[in-house]
Amino acid sequence: MRNILSKSLIAIFLAGSLTSCESYLDTNTSPTDPTLETVQPDLLLGGALTAPYEGNFSNTANALGNLMMANWGADVNNITGAYLDEYQLNITTTFYAGVWNGTYLDLSTSQAILDKQTDSYDYHKAIALINRTFYFQYLVDLYGDIPYSEALMFDANYAPSYDDDQAIYRALIEDLDTAIGYINNADGQDQTVGSEDVVFNGSMENWLQFANTLKLRILLRQSVLAETDGETATYLNEQFAALDQNFLTADATINPGYINTANRQNPFYATYGFTPTDEPATQRNVTTASDYAAEFLKGFQPNNPNLTENIATGVFDPRVEQIYEPLEDTQEVIGVVQGADNTTAPTEISKLGPSIVASAEQDGYLITAAESYFLQAEAVQRGYLSGNAQDLFESGITASFELHSIGDLAANYISNSNNTNLIGWTGSTNKIEAIMTQKWIALNSINGVESWIEYNRTGYPDVPLSTVAQQANRPYRLLYPASEYSANSANVPQQSQSDAFNTTVFWDVN
Repeated sequence: MRNILSKSLIAIFLAGSLTSCESYLDTNTSPTDPTLETVQPDLLLGGALTAPYEGNFSNTANALGNLMMANWGADVNNITGAYLDEYQLNITTTFYAGVWNGTYLDLSTSQAILDKQTDSYDYHKAIALINRTFYFQYLVDLYGDIPYSEALMFDANYAPSYDDDQAIYRALIEDLDTAIGYINNADGQDQTVGSEDVVFNGSMENWLQFANTLKLRILLRQSVLAETDGETATYLNEQFAALDQNFLTADATINPGYINTANRQNPFYATYGFTPTDEPATQRNVTTASDYAAEFLKGFQPNNPNLTENIATGVFDPRVEQIYEPLEDTQEVIGVVQGADNTTAPTEISKLGPSIVASAEQDGYLITAAESYFLQAEAVQRGYLSGNAQDLFESGITASFELHSIGDLAANYISNSNNTNLIGWTGSTNKIEAIMTQKWIALNSINGVESWIEYNRTGYPDVPLSTVAQQANRPYRLLYPASEYSANSANVPQQSQSDAFNTTVFWDVN
């Protein structure tokens, strides 16, 4: 963990002043700090990177995805009604509205860096642009059409128009190309990046890898659409032919200097772990293992009655004891069926485990090495890139084991599971399903929202709905928040609750 240096402290403070202005139209938050025009990008970068991760990504979006993908349950023995809206799929204009409001609000510092009229901070601008692109993709993936070209203009535009989601995706690739150009064309006049980079500590080579991996993700998100859309197929072929295959081989993590002090802990740990006085944090006693994920990882058949096919693999996955906490008396991981009540739930249920809530100082994850390898494996399997898809698939599994600090167990698991459908390469007739199933395991509790989006794209893994779901399928998107209907009514598309379940983002053709 890097120590907090003065530059990072100033950056985080400035990010707070840039993103705390009261406004429910987050796309137009107007900075009121009088130092905005004079402070330089190196003092803004730490906050620009930290704000969206802490404000939304690590907890809100992550929790939503883990609940949608049957990774998490609730301790219904002690908490009545926990996660009921998520289980019932009660999607409204206030359901997880923080995903929209928080993300736009917290990107204002990145935009402030990009708006600086200076040619001597190209490295900083590159990082800010990559960071903005990373979160804009999630906004498109979750909402479809969004403000993009007129977003984050502060008081220059209080009513941004909405851009077409596919057009934004094309623009995001161009933004990444611009960021890569900033890095490759920087000269001796450009300020170097140091501790204010709370992701890679100034390594521009790592930022190039991040940008390339993010491009890979954006392109692959359109791959199913390309099977039936000739124009998209042509576009992807052109883009993949030009793609630099210098991808992430290590986890891209964020840590501005988390310590075990109030308001300074890793935000995920502060919510799902323990307080500085070692008391259970807010959600520690609420969030548990789901029966579906726990039983699947143990190799058994999950108990959800909505699951009609036998998916028991017979292969024990030791990651289960890292993702979830074994019960003290039996050392077993026990989950609860999503939608169960205290009359049908187990008397004891496992909470989040030792590698998920490791310490107050733990890193946050943006893109893991496992995800990078699984993206590459899919691209090779679909014929977009050259390489050995099986080797990349197994590298993804190994990287996931290493993330959970059990890398020495990876080879044995890969050997035991290789001939098994769903989780092994040789035994799976549908290689894309195997890749997505292993990605789902690797993203469990790390980045649940990515797993849910990938499910919407591919249909894998086909996890069951909760037993109390009031819809026939998971939502394909979130609804625009009530704040947009109040503050940007002239532009926000009109929606009803059914749109969440009947209309899709442009790439979602399943």
